[in-house]
Amino acid sequence: MHIRKIMTKTAAALLSAALAGLFTAAGYYSERLPDSVTSSFGDELKIAQYPEIKLCSGTVCGGSTATLSLFGAIPVKNIEVRQEEAPVFIAGGSPFGIKLLMEGVMVTGLGDVETAGGCAVCPAADAGLKTGDIVCSANGKTLTSNLQLQAIITRSSGSPIPLSVQRDGDSFDTVLNPVFSDKTQRWTGGMWVRDSIAGIGTMTFIDKSTGRFAGLGHPICDSDTGGMVPLHSGEAVPVDITDTKRGGRGIPGELHGRFSPGGSFGTLDTNTECGIFGQLSDAALERFAAEGEEFRLGYRQDINTGKAQVYTTVNGDKPQKYDILIEKIDYNSEDESKNMMITITDPKLLEASGGIVQGMSGSPIIQNGRLIGAVTHVFVSDPSRGFAIFAENMAEHMNDGEYAGESE
Repeated sequence: MHIRKIMTKTAAALLSAALAGLFTAAGYYSERLPDSVTSSFGDELKIAQYPEIKLCSGTVCGGSTATLSLFGAIPVKNIEVRQEEAPVFIAGGSPFGIKLLMEGVMVTGLGDVETAGGCAVCPAADAGLKTGDIVCSANGKTLTSNLQLQAIITRSSGSPIPLSVQRDGDSFDTVLNPVFSDKTQRWTGGMWVRDSIAGIGTMTFIDKSTGRFAGLGHPICDSDTGGMVPLHSGEAVPVDITDTKRGGRGIPGELHGRFSPGGSFGTLDTNTECGIFGQLSDAALERFAAEGEEFRLGYRQDINTGKAQVYTTVNGDKPQKYDILIEKIDYNSEDESKNMMITITDPKLLEASGGIVQGMSGSPIIQNGRLIGAVTHVFVSDPSRGFAIFAENMAEHMNDGEYAGESE
């Protein structure tokens, strides 16, 4: 009898421990599984990274919710489900030159102005301006260049200049009171501004049906302020990669190239947290459609850690395929451009560039025959490793620009 009681208590303890372990496991998966997914019509909903996670039978309701369970037995998380047909894109990998004209002018620095009386003042600071602010208009005139603002200040004769300013997405009005510089002998505002940016990036994918294209996988930001550049207009121009500065530990590498003659092959109209977007010319679309390779978009739940390939260009203007390893997937990353951690494993790419270099951002990633992401960032401490964005994040922003919704 005594032995039976001990066995009963032991069994109860083991059952309790097993249940506790299962609930702990459920919590583990709940934190790591996506909060929402997009699924193609007719596709079985499953999480490639976690094959042990199953869809509870009968829980998809009108394509809006689903309950995921551990081994089909223990519910671990309810998620939102959107259903739509996965688009087919032409994979990029080609470098392109970026020419941007800002919406307004960006304040990149403030400085004191020495007046005739020997005083040092900063009118811009007195007006409440800060580095990174976007001055949208002055004296009621919309600004499109720093020369335009400079002319307004120079001709002011010291009269107050009303300004319309944007900061971190919010707008406010202020007044700039120019002072006469003893050094330059003209009226000045005590600030440096920038109205345009040029650089090199990599195209990620193209929608053959519309000519829309996506690149970079992260926003274009000002090199001095770090702020996202408000885009007024822009051009995508052909570029030839002349050489590659290899990256090393603590020293980021960089693609070196020159803008090719012959003008632009498209316009740029949208700069977002998930990349830059634009519209190809008819001739450029025809060329990319003839030369490029098509892939169906892979959604986040289709991705798993392991081998993949990146399409990128480290010399000339034609992309090559290189092997990489997807180390980690973060389904719910707060930074939309840092969803995966990747490692370059291809000896040829490591030899040519040392890994990920500046200008490679936007290089598309292919896994299991689907376009799943794009390279976005490099680890300065180890250039063979970096971050990548989900391709579906970029696809969601494809038609955010001025072109979206226009009739053909």
